[in-house]
Amino acid sequence: MMNRLFRNVTALAILGISAVLGQDLTFLTLPPPARTGGMPLMEALDKRQTIRAISGQKLETQTLSNLLWAAFGVNRDKGPRGKAGRTAPSAMNLQEIEIYVAMPEGVYLYEPVPHSLKPVVAKDVRSLANRRPEAAKAPVMLIYVIDTEKKPGPPPGAPPQQQGSAPQGTPQGPPPQGPPSGGIPGFGEVDTGFIGQNVYLFCASEGLAAWFHGTNKEGLAEALNLPDTKKVLWAQTVGVPEEIR
Repeated sequence: MMNRLFRNVTALAILGISAVLGQDLTFLTLPPPARTGGMPLMEALDKRQTIRAISGQKLETQTLSNLLWAAFGVNRDKGPRGKAGRTAPSAMNLQEIEIYVAMPEGVYLYEPVPHSLKPVVAKDVRSLANRRPEAAKAPVMLIYVIDTEKKPGPPPGAPPQQQGSAPQGTPQGPPPQGPPSGGIPGFGEVDTGFIGQNVYLFCASEGLAAWFHGTNKEGLAEALNLPDTKKVLWAQTVGVPEEIR
């Protein structure tokens, strides 16, 4: 009797451990994005709107791939300052904005090269990011994080700077007002806005819902184990529109 009980307890423990391990996220290589087709730009602008009523219907993998590429993917190998070009601009091509993708199974970091999703944490943070039920059940929430260590420097091939002089291309005079954003205060918010608009236009073209909103910055930073050099700025919820009854 005791042996049978011990075996049962052991089996349950093993199953419990397996269940936990089964929740671990794995590296996901996204299919190549569809870089042609879609709705004409003027029609997408005409249909662009914020839709907060979002269903829990899961997005197809190809749709997710297209969404992330449209948001801030690589659209040319050679861009400004020796870096690849992206679908959204960034100040001095710092590319300081990172996109964390929150889904029911956990959170991933979008890596434009090689267009993949890197596991971050195996926990559902959607309700933490936005307590409204529409956001908490939506299949995808994009969390925009700034890497403040990405700061401007001299462009490739520039002559060495004299000690005490500002790098070539660095804005002169007092810095613009705004929250920290690498070496160019305030531009991180602007760059996030560019990405958010790309998402809006993609969703308008594909008949999806999009909602750009504030979020629990401190709570998410802790949940994602972000270092002090990375700051949560905004979030954007995406999914299939809820049917209006």
